[in-house]
Amino acid sequence: MEHTQEHMGKLETQLKNWGARLDQIVAKAEKAGSTVNVERRQCVDDLKAKYQVAQSKLGELKAAGSEKWETLKTGLDAAWGDLEAAFKKMKN
Repeated sequence: MEHTQEHMGKLETQLKNWGARLDQIVAKAEKAGSTVNVERRQCVDDLKAKYQVAQSKLGELKAAGSEKWETLKTGLDAAWGDLEAAFKKMKN
């Protein structure tokens, strides 16, 4: 159980960091306005959606508690991987 709580704390910290990065990306895109190309804007929208999914999955895991950790972890891992890939795509 302690290991689960520690891991969840790390996930929450990472999600907060990603949230801050997402806010910066969104602000930059909004500042650029119409000069941001369609593909870049779609990447920002995709990133926002993936962030919300990861946030939701982490919330489900927290609400379920450690007894459901293994069951819900797979969905969280998938959402986490998608979000991480989306952030990497934004760097390009």
